[in-house]
Amino acid sequence: MQDQLERLPVPAPVPVPATHGSSKAGPSYRLPEPLADLLSKLPPYPASWLFVQGLNRLLAPQLPDDVRRSLEGRSLRLRLLDAGIAFDFEWQGTVFVAERYVDVPELCIAASVHDLMLLARRQEDPDTLFFSRRLSLEGDTELGLLFKNTLDAIELPPFDLHALGPRRVLAHLRDRGARGG
Repeated sequence: MQDQLERLPVPAPVPVPATHGSSKAGPSYRLPEPLADLLSKLPPYPASWLFVQGLNRLLAPQLPDDVRRSLEGRSLRLRLLDAGIAFDFEWQGTVFVAERYVDVPELCIAASVHDLMLLARRQEDPDTLFFSRRLSLEGDTELGLLFKNTLDAIELPPFDLHALGPRRVLAHLRDRGARGG
């Protein structure tokens, strides 16, 4: 499954010219502007809803019970800096759910699409991205540490790209609807 992540298409990164004082942050990439402009026009709630469907298929089954308890009812935001979009969500019971109208989440995780793909593929670790200022965690420090430690602890490969195939996602949603959840 790791090789599936390595084959996942990622838009070709566009290097961002270094500015004074930013050379220690390492290479920085952003989405091409036409793609970023298109993504930034997505309405927030449907995009968050789609995002949590992926989280529930890929990440939720990997979460230990103590992490689930710690996440219960906590508002989270994932910002894709170069895409100009953000996903608001929280853990409720056994799944992530999309949230509407969150002013200030308890934890905001922000990075470029490229850097998040590096994290997902295990080509970068959260500490490296954080200390090179390519990953930002704002808000509740304890929740930020839980996020980082959970990423570090999840066994490879945490992501099954086949689980995101349209037929599987629709079947999962149908089954969940049939169970009343």
